[in-house]
Amino acid sequence: MNWTIYIAYFFGGIFLFNAIPHIVSGMMGRAFQSPFAKPAGEGLSSSTINVIWGFFNVTAAYFLIFQIGTFDLHSIPDVFVAGLGAFLIAIFNARHFGKFHGGNSLKT
Repeated sequence: MNWTIYIAYFFGGIFLFNAIPHIVSGMMGRAFQSPFAKPAGEGLSSSTINVIWGFFNVTAAYFLIFQIGTFDLHSIPDVFVAGLGAFLIAIFNARHFGKFHGGNSLKT
């Protein structure tokens, strides 16, 4: 398989998991950080903007995972690469958004 397909799967995983906090916050009617806030990624955007941004992320994930190559849920390399992207963005988001929402400590 062409290695560039794995890059698409990796970024697809990133976009897929980045959608979660935006869609959930938006559906709960809560403002949340987004790239459209001032300052970008730190200020709050409306719940509607977050739903729109979240669905953009889901759409990007769909195209990167399912329209490039032949992603197979039974293929360990395919799932691993997409999962790695998802895991890394989840850790990044936990650390980044934790600064604003009181969850940045590694202590339990």
